[in-house]
Amino acid sequence: MTHAVSLTRYLVEQQRAGGLIPSQLRLLLEVVARACKSISLAVNKGALGGVLGTAESENVQGEIQKKLDIIANDVLIEANEWGGHLAAMASEEMEGIHLVPNRYPQGEFLLLFDPLDGSSNIDVNVSIGTIFSVLRKPEGPGVSEQDFLQAGSKQVAAGYCIYGPQTTLVLTVGAGVAMFTLDREQGSFVLTHEHVRVPEDTQEFAINMSNMRHWDAPMRRYIDECLQGKEGPRGKDFNMRWIASMVADVHRILTRGGVFMYPWDKREPEKAGKLRLMYEANPMGWLIEQAGGAATNGSQRILDITPGKLHERVSVMLGSKNEVERLRSYHEAAR
Repeated sequence: MTHAVSLTRYLVEQQRAGGLIPSQLRLLLEVVARACKSISLAVNKGALGGVLGTAESENVQGEIQKKLDIIANDVLIEANEWGGHLAAMASEEMEGIHLVPNRYPQGEFLLLFDPLDGSSNIDVNVSIGTIFSVLRKPEGPGVSEQDFLQAGSKQVAAGYCIYGPQTTLVLTVGAGVAMFTLDREQGSFVLTHEHVRVPEDTQEFAINMSNMRHWDAPMRRYIDECLQGKEGPRGKDFNMRWIASMVADVHRILTRGGVFMYPWDKREPEKAGKLRLMYEANPMGWLIEQAGGAATNGSQRILDITPGKLHERVSVMLGSKNEVERLRSYHEAAR
């Protein structure tokens, strides 16, 4: 690149380019980015900052919280509630929605986030991240949980920040996918990849193979064929990658292709899947689609699902377009 383009400049240019984003959304995304910088600093300090280990508490899903889960959640709330861009927020770590206090002006957007995805990897120094999604608040007075229950196709912005060897912010506002790397010396996110594309074909898949015995037949069929390699029906060898951090697995797919799967399994048959539709599947699904990939739950496009509740779960298969289509066809054939 001949000159550095900051996140702020990128967003301003998106705002000017046919009004792709309104000014209030631009300011909101800048606030989210600043919050991610603060979270990155806490993550990087690790044991030196006393942030490792569990917090001896559970979130709304009954999962043991890490100290950094709570820290990241608090950072995002405190950064975003006073700016005047939001009406309310919802987090994977909170049971209900968080209204912007009356002492602050209320904006026209809703923010959803998974404050620290992959938190089981915190103590072993593996990449983790923050996932976020922005919706427009429906018209009318007040804010309710129902206002958040919009299909992923209604998102106006989505992204994640991955805290790894580099801190990278990945963003879409509906005009493709861009990646920004945090320049720690300057303290700003700088555009490092634009017009990110996911290859339509791949020889990599990401899934937790230890759960294979619990999957339904279409998923087992797909993985069986991949494992047979060149001698099998696919006629090529596949590599498996699994980091157990969705942001890290999706980041790899956006960088070089692949398919990520977290399917339904029979241990909890009443649940549609493990991942959360509104905090994980929708923002990641939109990013993948904006980069030329696809995202499905096996029967329909992820972004077409209308949520029935705030913490709804879903089966997720996303990544390289042709592999996702194959997965969808296997599920359709089994119905």
